[in-house]
Amino acid sequence: MEKAKIILPKGPETLCFDKDEFMKENFDVDHFVSDCRKRVQLEELRDDLELYYKLLKTAMVELINKDYADFVNLSTNLVGMDKALNQLSVPLGQLKEEVLGLKSSVSESILAIDQHLAKQEDIRKKKMCVLRLIQVIRSVEKIEKILHTQNSSEMSSLEINSPLLAGPILERIATEFNQLQFHAVQSKGMPLLDKVRPRIAGITAMLQQSLEGLLLEGLQTSNIDIVRHCLRTYAMIDKTRDAEALVGQVLVKPYIEEVIVEQFVQSHPNGLQLMYTKLLEFVPQHCRLLREVTGGSISSNKADIVPGYDFLVNSVWPEMVRGLEERLPSLFSPGNPDVFHEKYIISMDFVKKFERQCGSQASVKRLRSHPAYHNFSNKWNLPVYFQIRFKEIAGSLETVLSEGLQAAPVGSIYCLLASHVLWMNLQKCWSDQIYLPLLAHRFWKLTLQMLSRYSKFVNEVPLADGVKDDAKPVKVNGRDSSFTTSSTGEDQGSVSSNGDKSASLSTKQMALIVADVDKLKEQIMELLEVIKPKLEELGCKNISFVSEAIKDSQTSLSSCIPTLSSKIIQDLSEACFVCLKSASEVPRLYRRTNKEVPSKASQYLDSALKPLYQFQNDYKEIVKQSTMEEWLRGALSESVQRYYETVSDVLSSVKKMEESLKRLKQARKTVTSTSTGLNAGVSDDNKIRLQLALDVEYLGENVQKMGLKTSDVKLFPALLELVLAAKAQAASE
Repeated sequence: MEKAKIILPKGPETLCFDKDEFMKENFDVDHFVSDCRKRVQLEELRDDLELYYKLLKTAMVELINKDYADFVNLSTNLVGMDKALNQLSVPLGQLKEEVLGLKSSVSESILAIDQHLAKQEDIRKKKMCVLRLIQVIRSVEKIEKILHTQNSSEMSSLEINSPLLAGPILERIATEFNQLQFHAVQSKGMPLLDKVRPRIAGITAMLQQSLEGLLLEGLQTSNIDIVRHCLRTYAMIDKTRDAEALVGQVLVKPYIEEVIVEQFVQSHPNGLQLMYTKLLEFVPQHCRLLREVTGGSISSNKADIVPGYDFLVNSVWPEMVRGLEERLPSLFSPGNPDVFHEKYIISMDFVKKFERQCGSQASVKRLRSHPAYHNFSNKWNLPVYFQIRFKEIAGSLETVLSEGLQAAPVGSIYCLLASHVLWMNLQKCWSDQIYLPLLAHRFWKLTLQMLSRYSKFVNEVPLADGVKDDAKPVKVNGRDSSFTTSSTGEDQGSVSSNGDKSASLSTKQMALIVADVDKLKEQIMELLEVIKPKLEELGCKNISFVSEAIKDSQTSLSSCIPTLSSKIIQDLSEACFVCLKSASEVPRLYRRTNKEVPSKASQYLDSALKPLYQFQNDYKEIVKQSTMEEWLRGALSESVQRYYETVSDVLSSVKKMEESLKRLKQARKTVTSTSTGLNAGVSDDNKIRLQLALDVEYLGENVQKMGLKTSDVKLFPALLELVLAAKAQAASE
């Protein structure tokens, strides 16, 4: 019994092993034990094996007891079996000899029949070869007889020169020649065929010569019947390509050589366009008859069409391409990119017009798959053209970026020359004077590269080692805004003792950078509307990736704005607080000076607000209003925060001084206060409080004049509350 059929008794579910493991052919004791040890201890494995061993013994005993009678009767049932077998062995041996004899006889008969059939097949093949050779001889003799009859003197001159008669005769010869070719191919290698082969070659040459002469005669005389008979004959002998090649050599090539003249193309302003126009005129003027016969014309009668020809694709186009390559090699030169672009556009327009002259979509597909079409397309060295444009466009941008921050030309929508050149170059990439459809992917990549390079430039500018000494000033609202670092407190620039510029940018420079970046982010969305139609023309369906890439570029450009804005706010704040800290000098102006009660704000506030007003007036037309408000709000918030500390310190010191004087007064019990002025009984301390209140109120008024809300300026409400409280205290006293 096979192992696979043995059914082992089922053991308890608590066993740590599977009973079927023992029945596998590749059962291994070591592997079994090591596998079980991963789950249980060896003692538990031993106990489970002993338990299952007892189950097996019990099952074996039950099996023996169940079939005990069969085991006992087994030997009894076999008594006399050997005699029965001996009686059967004799007749079985005789039957075996008879079968072997019959098999030998049948095999001999089959062998004889196979040999006979092989001889018959050999005879049949030889007979077929003989019949084919006879057919070859008959066809050769029949064709020679027809040709001899045609050229015999019995034929009248009218019959010899009659194209209507020559056409049917050639068709008869072609039909016979077709059969001749078929049988000759089937009889290849036969000695007799080698003897007849010179006669076949002569017939082929004569037929070819007659067909060529007849086709040329039909084309020259515009006889449609001759052309139809001739083309049909060419098709019958499977020589359609020979007919197309003949038309190309005899009809197309002379016209091409006459039209394609390099001197005319170079000397005439529109020479290339005129040359292509003349080439396109060839089809309607010289191919009308051929197209009518072969079905390439709308007016063709389907019953008289000779299929299998495409003269425009296989005759006209190859000769035109060959003529352009050989007689006008300068056409494909990419040395001058502008001239190359113009020639390429005109040439591709010529190709499109030629495709329209094809009779059907199938003809257009054959044209586009023709080797001459690919050769013509590959002749245009577009990678070299793009490389020249790349150096021209990317090189000009890189040159400008290497020069640092320069002024944009007058009339530009940008302030920086780098931004102006970038935008002009982005437009160039997709302009009709530079862009080529087959280079769309490269110009798209160049567009993203330029945006990335400019983004890197504006992000690295704040970290630059300085600004060029020869940087030209930029006019903003009629005033010069120098790109060199200003030495005024407003721009926070400084000049070192050795005359070198500071590494930091001026506030004006940073403002112009932000203005250009914001403008560029708007402009590239307009550029996107120019790019999309050009990509859609190429069959690009997933336009969303273009928009996503532009948005990524906008994000990259915007990354520099927070840093620059923070620096601008810091610079403006510094310029403003330089004057605001003069608030600490207010006590000196009133203490023991006998000055009148203050009625207007201090002069230092005008000086403090001047940089903000000047910055706002200079750049409000080029920087977004929201951005300008953000900068002013940030600068004022930082300045007011420090100004609050200054005013708070001044008021605290005034209060301390006042309390100190009061204590001193009480100690001396004097009647007249040492700090009391002669002006309506207002003390010097209260004058200081009133002056600070006037200053803060004046600051709030100017904040509103700038278009901001005082509540948006951090700590200003607290500052105002502080000085108003001081003012109320002064009024109460």
